[in-house]
Amino acid sequence: MDEVTIGRLRTALERADYRYDAVMALLGDSAEAALQRNETTPALLRTGGGSPLETLVRLWLLQAPVALESAAAALGDLVDLLCAAGLLERSVGEVAARVDVRPYATDDPESPDLLVLSDLTPGLDGGPNSVSADHVLGISAASTSLAQLTVRTPSASALDLGTGCGVQALHLARHVTKVVATDVNERALWVARINAVLNGVADRVDVRAGSLLEPVRGERFDVIATNPPFVISPGTGDRLVYRDSGLPGDQVVERIVRAIPDHLSPGGTGQVLANWLISRRQPWEERLGDWLDERCDAWVVQREVLDLPAYVELWLKDSGHHPATGGDPQKYRRRYDTWLSWLEEQGAEGVGFGWVNLRLPSSGSGTGSGSGTGSGSGWASHRLEEWPWEVAQPIAPEVGAHFERVAALRRLSDDDLAGRRLTRRSDVQQETFGAPGAADPATIVLRQQTGLRRARQADTVVAALVGACDGDLTVGQILAALADLLDAPSGDRLGTVRELVEEGFLLP
Repeated sequence: MDEVTIGRLRTALERADYRYDAVMALLGDSAEAALQRNETTPALLRTGGGSPLETLVRLWLLQAPVALESAAAALGDLVDLLCAAGLLERSVGEVAARVDVRPYATDDPESPDLLVLSDLTPGLDGGPNSVSADHVLGISAASTSLAQLTVRTPSASALDLGTGCGVQALHLARHVTKVVATDVNERALWVARINAVLNGVADRVDVRAGSLLEPVRGERFDVIATNPPFVISPGTGDRLVYRDSGLPGDQVVERIVRAIPDHLSPGGTGQVLANWLISRRQPWEERLGDWLDERCDAWVVQREVLDLPAYVELWLKDSGHHPATGGDPQKYRRRYDTWLSWLEEQGAEGVGFGWVNLRLPSSGSGTGSGSGTGSGSGWASHRLEEWPWEVAQPIAPEVGAHFERVAALRRLSDDDLAGRRLTRRSDVQQETFGAPGAADPATIVLRQQTGLRRARQADTVVAALVGACDGDLTVGQILAALADLLDAPSGDRLGTVRELVEEGFLLP
């Protein structure tokens, strides 16, 4: 499909006001909610007026055939060209979509919508849920989560590993000079190239074929973002390329996490959205900690844990094998048994989902071996934690700030830290709990209202310390004053101060 035709398609969509806000206003809340459940009837009832916008919504989003005259009114002479390119198909008097094209609102209010082409959504109105092996997934909850996670700073280069329809590359192209987008799925590469042209960033996106990091051997990037095919399975049977790597277990995620540091520029950030096995034999933090390179700071957050049957059921339904989505009952039970038995043979007790964030410190920052909360220079920070509660999206600014705080702490000896004037983050609130009428609270909790919305239980000294950090006194002066006032020793409190800075309660 040539760039001129794609450019004309964008012009036709813009002329019809085919924008996210306009589409949502047309559908209304209830019809949009029904569409999220794969039900189109309420939206069809809202889009029968024959306007170009209504026609395009019915054609692309609802996958409903439209009259040839209506399609021509919305798209002009593009109808035949789009049919020849495989985006539409024409029968006597009607036109139907062969792909999905929809507007996608971003978190940047100053930027226009993205227009994202993908394969048709399966399972609408109770239809079959099965798809072809090379199916190109559209915008999903996972791709949105990765977009909200990715640190957005102006950069020279970025890698979108496993690009799929290319939505991460489109986001990256807004703040990165050159984006490389890779995939093993040739159909995905075709779609990603169309989307780059459709959104006016083809000159910034280099689409390449190949597995994992092979297409970028020897190259380094300021940003690497990936939502790899992370579904954990025996690696046998039918394979959907967008979700199945062909490798057993979580090997694909481990390989990517281990390889990313060799492809980051100094100061570069790598971010992975993935699943991992939770073993009965080893805590998940230890298992994933073994994957982390000692050259990189790392922040790993486990956001969710699924038990094994729930995990298998989720992905069998996704692939259309569940009888309720058109699958054969006997094959479903056989696949279920094989998959679940294999997971139990691996010693798994659950599957974790979350983020792996890596930062290769800038040259001369003094990282070395080790992990955790060391003091002074010469240590890499590897923080692994579970946080299943709601966070404020986009979470990307918090990720960037975390690594900046870690870098700042690395440069400070304990004496330097004691001499610093810190400030309390403005959104930190104190919560106290206790019996009614009690003179003192039984529990004090410090809670952030933005970002990760992290909460930390504190004693009286720590709460007073955080409250006193307004930039007027040094840490050492505050600790000394609290030691006199509360008759509490302050000698062991600098480690706590480091934790409060790393977690964002106090700002250097």
